[in-house]
Amino acid sequence: METRELRYFVAVAEELNFGRAAERLGIAQPPLSRAIAQLEHRLGVELLTRTSRRVSLTDAGEVLLEEGRAILGAVAAAERRTRAAAADRPSLVVAAKAGSSGEVLAKLLDAYANEPGAVTVELLLCESNTHVPLLDGRADVALLHEPYDPTTGLDVEVLGTEGQVAVMQAAHPLAGRSPLRMADVSDLPELARWPRSDGTYPDGAGAAVRNLTQLFQLIELGRAVAVLPEVARNGLAEGLVAVPVVDAPQVTTVIAWPPHSRSRALADLVRVATGFS
Repeated sequence: METRELRYFVAVAEELNFGRAAERLGIAQPPLSRAIAQLEHRLGVELLTRTSRRVSLTDAGEVLLEEGRAILGAVAAAERRTRAAAADRPSLVVAAKAGSSGEVLAKLLDAYANEPGAVTVELLLCESNTHVPLLDGRADVALLHEPYDPTTGLDVEVLGTEGQVAVMQAAHPLAGRSPLRMADVSDLPELARWPRSDGTYPDGAGAAVRNLTQLFQLIELGRAVAVLPEVARNGLAEGLVAVPVVDAPQVTTVIAWPPHSRSRALADLVRVATGFS
């Protein structure tokens, strides 16, 4: 397989829509469809199930998506590291979701900067609803949150675990009840909805949100309620409260990196992170 074919397939597999994938790749839809059909023919397997309404992955497609992400990530990382080595400017790209892990990230960067062999660290802040780009080579290491961020195929070290809270206006009827259970909030009509991996939203009347800035503005306006990691209680705007949800899944913060990495700087960063967790 060529990397071009893998890039085409991964785009379609992630978007589950040929039109959106073609737009993302900057090509027309017909040649993209032909390329995927040719790839299936050469492999002798069906990678995608297509109907007039939807596109879905077969079991073989699921495998190729995982393997393809890893391969493309390795290629992109090799290109970036090769250029960095030629420029004699070693660096690490640390990815995190904007608005989350702020305290942990700040402690990590400060502690690593004091290491004798510390290299330049670049930050890659991602939207809250997207996958952190570890397997496509854009980042060397990331702070992720299980069970919300997938870590399959990555090496991870646990940095901490926390419960979850329901964030709402102080005037909300549930604000005075503590603690809450998931059953208390799951049927609220204003419960915010996050997109699935294919970009679609679960059914519900609550606001469809894409990032934390949008979410908190809606909560301040009384238009949304959200269940978030306990750290969300830090720095809440006036008029908002965070009520513990005792049976919500625990959120585990991890530092994650591709298993093929052999970077000494990355190993030092992980050692520093696990040292103060």
